[in-house]
Amino acid sequence: MAQPFVKKDDDLDEEEEYSPFHGIEKGAVLQEARVFHDPQLDARRCSQVITKLLYLLNQGETFTKVEATEVFFAVTKLFQSKDTVLRRMVYLMIKELSPSADEVIIVTSSLMKDMNSKIDMYRANAIRVLCRIIDGTLLTQIERYLKQAIVDKNPVVASGALVSGVHLLQTNPEIVKRWSNEVQEAVQSRAALVQFHALALLHQIRQNDRLAVSKLVTSLTKGSVRSPLAQCLLIRYTNQVIRESSSNTQAGERPFFDYLESCLRHKAEMVVFEAARAITEFNGVTSRELTPAITVLQLFLSSSKPVLRSIATLAITTLLKTGNESSVDRLMKQITNFMSDIADEFKIVVVEAIRSLCLKFPLKYRSLMNFLSNILREEGGFDYKKAIVDSIVILIRDIPDAKEIGLFHLCEFIEDCEFTYLSTQILHFLGNEGPKTSDPSKYIRYIYNRVILENATVRACAVSTLAKFGAMVDSLKPRIFVLLRRCLFDGDDEVRDRATLYLNTLGSDASVGGTDEDVKDFLFGPLDVPLANLETSLQNYEASDVPFDIYSVPREVKSQPLAEKKAPGKKTAGLGAPPSGPTSVVDAYEKLLSSIPEFSSFGKLFKSSSPVELTEAETEYSVNAVKHIFDGHVVFQYNCTNTIPEQLLEMVNVFVDGSEAEDFSEVVSKPLRTLPYDSPGQTFVAFEKPEGVPATGKFSNLLKFVVKEVDPATGEAEEDGVEDEYQLEDLEIVSADYMLKVGVSNFKNAWESMDPDNERIDEYGLGVKESLAETVTAVIDILGMQPCEGTEVVPSNSKSHTCLLSGIFVGNVKVLVRVSFGIDGSKQVAMRLAVRSEDPEISEKIHEIVAEG
Repeated sequence: MAQPFVKKDDDLDEEEEYSPFHGIEKGAVLQEARVFHDPQLDARRCSQVITKLLYLLNQGETFTKVEATEVFFAVTKLFQSKDTVLRRMVYLMIKELSPSADEVIIVTSSLMKDMNSKIDMYRANAIRVLCRIIDGTLLTQIERYLKQAIVDKNPVVASGALVSGVHLLQTNPEIVKRWSNEVQEAVQSRAALVQFHALALLHQIRQNDRLAVSKLVTSLTKGSVRSPLAQCLLIRYTNQVIRESSSNTQAGERPFFDYLESCLRHKAEMVVFEAARAITEFNGVTSRELTPAITVLQLFLSSSKPVLRSIATLAITTLLKTGNESSVDRLMKQITNFMSDIADEFKIVVVEAIRSLCLKFPLKYRSLMNFLSNILREEGGFDYKKAIVDSIVILIRDIPDAKEIGLFHLCEFIEDCEFTYLSTQILHFLGNEGPKTSDPSKYIRYIYNRVILENATVRACAVSTLAKFGAMVDSLKPRIFVLLRRCLFDGDDEVRDRATLYLNTLGSDASVGGTDEDVKDFLFGPLDVPLANLETSLQNYEASDVPFDIYSVPREVKSQPLAEKKAPGKKTAGLGAPPSGPTSVVDAYEKLLSSIPEFSSFGKLFKSSSPVELTEAETEYSVNAVKHIFDGHVVFQYNCTNTIPEQLLEMVNVFVDGSEAEDFSEVVSKPLRTLPYDSPGQTFVAFEKPEGVPATGKFSNLLKFVVKEVDPATGEAEEDGVEDEYQLEDLEIVSADYMLKVGVSNFKNAWESMDPDNERIDEYGLGVKESLAETVTAVIDILGMQPCEGTEVVPSNSKSHTCLLSGIFVGNVKVLVRVSFGIDGSKQVAMRLAVRSEDPEISEKIHEIVAEG
């Protein structure tokens, strides 16, 4: 069996932990598996070998078909052992190997024998394994045994059968639904875990029948559920029934609310918390309904148990985000008392809630900002402090009245800040915002203290911040000069260089920029070359008599790193954080395209696609394409990389054949002059199309270039080259390319605010489909719109579903779509499509896109 992690050497200064599986190889373990064939089985050794095999499988190690089959047949021989521990390992191994239909027959008889064994542990595990590996045909043969197991007196066996039913419901729902009577009997079990699993299975069986779910909740809320886990499930199902019935009941009426309120007095803390959370999540929750939930959460906050305080923190912060001003002060007092007792991860949740609250109630900024500044001075890790600083920065940007008090709190923080990153970012922000305040001079002391007391990185940043004050505030310029001259004697060359540069820039004998506008642009303007390209050029520069020329740095943006900036989660951009993915990508592409004269007349860039690979991985030349959509033009950006060190490519161009795209006509082709090894470059081809029309088509691509051999010793390329070409994959323009994914926070309000006269509705028969989920995904992909409110997720076994979509169509036309799907027993899918937009013609076009798709 696997041993727990232990210390390798207690005498080491650094306590290194190691795994007993460290360094094991598949081949060696497969050799060890031969012990399964020994006439006299060593149960302990066999268990250890199975543990190693399971470890390899769970680490992602792949077994070939032959290897898996050999291991499977070897493991089946271990059924002859009577060792209980080994038998449990055998069950686990068979389940993990997932044998094929032909192999399942080999172990079926052994597992069925164990399923009727007198040893309860064998019975429970055999049921679990059988249900994971058999198909529907065999399931009907053992259905009788499974139904008996569900009502078995032994809770381990009953629980195993119920959990197996949950898994089988996904593949054989018709068979599992026949077990309703037995499952309902199991719900009345005295065993806590059996009752929990039985309730979960019973709800899944009835989940598509709202009336049946409502009846289930009605019968169980009368007090027959004893298990705390089952009680938590029942609270969730009750909450679901309340939400679904809220639209059909009169204002102020909530069915089952008395039950939820009674759960607040339950002896199990998990039940109390679940009930409190359910109440706080009600839409339009009243003060009367909220009071008992807040009371129990406040008791949790004062509890001596850290876990309860942390859990209550999450609930209280939810209330902070959704509450009103009158309840905030009371909650803030509670939070202040326990902030020092909870972990940083929960503190971050509180900080984010305070930020949301302040943006919701701007007039409360002073007290909330003071709260943030107080906790900023307390002990905490980097992530926690960064969350606080980010929150203060966002409040300063969004609430003008909070600027001066917020900057003052940040200045006080950097006086005793241990994190270099935060100090530099605050100084940068202070340099941008401080000069615009009513009294900029009061910040100079805090900035210059950093020059005296901090490390070189912070000192250099402080020098730049001082220069910004000197550039923006003329009255401070003489004092700034004095401070910058003192920095000329600093021990760090970066600090001295910056001081020298800014003295020359701001001084009367300026050598860098002449006018005030030039100076401000130099200090505050963005760098006009990509940082990655500048870094590469500096690394490749060799010191010589020729100085480094910044104009030699390529201005082209590498598309792949840009694509990687897209963040998977949605976070508020705080201090030092770039804007969320798509915005930064579009901005960078727009800047790149606007710098090319041939494209300057195309107007504003509407959308840029993700890179589309046009070559296979690890080929001689790597090419991907980005589709840039304008109102009347489409520009293909081909990102090319030469992966052969001994070659230099020149006059790189992509010849595009648009014979299958009749609505497009080529207007501009911009070749790439040179393409050295492993240095990405771009070539462009632009097409004109009818303005505002979602024209589609397929384009074939042929890469043409001149190849020059490179001498590995000198790095020099030969003068003569050879023309060559390379066939690329086709590139398509589809309807979704003309739609920008933009979500809305409240779809119902957005829908009702659209002019109903612009609504177009039609119904479509989509034929036979595997599932509703597949159909919903396909429609979303065709339209290229943003799903709202989580409606892209289709509940399992659902027979109907409504999906809400939002987007902006080319020409900056807002579009909202409500799609309703239904599927019958023969898997025929019908769809009702309702479209509202700012332009009725666009609503028609959306229907045309769906009809053609």
